[in-house]
Amino acid sequence: MSRRLVALVLALVLAGFGGWLMMRDGLDRLIAVHTLFDEDRIVENFSHMDRLFHSAAMPTPVHEPSPLPRAPTPAAMPAGFAAWVAERNITSVVVVSRGEVAFEEYYLGTSPDDRRVSWSMGKGFLAALFGISVLNGEIASLDDPVTKYAPALEGSAYDGATIRNVLNMASGVEFDEDYGDFWSDINKMGRVIALGGSLDEFTASIDTRRGSPGEAFHYVSMDTHALGMVLRGATGKRIPTLMNERLFTPMRLEADPYYLTDSDGNAFVLGGLNLTTRDYARFGQLVLEGGALNGVEIIPEAWVEDMLAPSAPKTSGSRYGYQWWIPRDAGPGEVFARGVYGQYVWIDRG
Repeated sequence: MSRRLVALVLALVLAGFGGWLMMRDGLDRLIAVHTLFDEDRIVENFSHMDRLFHSAAMPTPVHEPSPLPRAPTPAAMPAGFAAWVAERNITSVVVVSRGEVAFEEYYLGTSPDDRRVSWSMGKGFLAALFGISVLNGEIASLDDPVTKYAPALEGSAYDGATIRNVLNMASGVEFDEDYGDFWSDINKMGRVIALGGSLDEFTASIDTRRGSPGEAFHYVSMDTHALGMVLRGATGKRIPTLMNERLFTPMRLEADPYYLTDSDGNAFVLGGLNLTTRDYARFGQLVLEGGALNGVEIIPEAWVEDMLAPSAPKTSGSRYGYQWWIPRDAGPGEVFARGVYGQYVWIDRG
């Protein structure tokens, strides 16, 4: 009897210890969320996000990276460039012109090997992946309701929105993106990740609309997570697996990327992708070349055109396509993916 009692007590102690470890892990991530943008930590954090949060590795087959040669003569940057870099605490700049690296530099102690967090630049990657799924027939129509492929969204604010609405950030969903407000929706989402919650459940719990789907553009980061739910439902695969198979392996990256995830292992597709700066440049070159890289089609060319067209309802600033921005006053052919705190993949197709 006493041995059984001792065994029971030990099991309870071990269970309690495991629970304490889980709680401590969640608290560590919560602290990471609230110190992520601290001035003395931000550079280190943005280059090593897998030390702070759950993540999914995306190992690609052993290969030589796709060509990204240096230009014979480096580009001369415009007057004031050094001051511009210093004022904005830039960590890296890669400029590719005619398929060659015309300028490349790293700052604030960073290096070419650092895999940097994309934040909302990652939305452009998911949009590209979406086009491949459409080509494959896994998604029948962009005018299908999102609930056809993501039934967990039935009864939420996304119920009634089409895939096209959500690609255009015109879902009609009410969502507060104010990073400076502790109680904003975007910061609530951050605490969900930190404390081991489910992003699917968080997205499905949004029940307030600001308008009818397709009526107006309103930037909602959870729209991108809803798109990820659609892709998973249509293909039966997680996003890191899909993106690695269909995008990154044929692109032949320099370094294995990774995605931040929630505790369910689902990718933080609205901003958790991490690549080297040179590999972000490869993606920009892929989009510039209409979905082909070094003559090999990876993304359907027709989808690239649709993705980059200003198809969303009118915005007050830059125009919007399928998860991509189009400058309001820029020349023809300019598009960009943008992340909070100054990440850009800027493409001039003119």
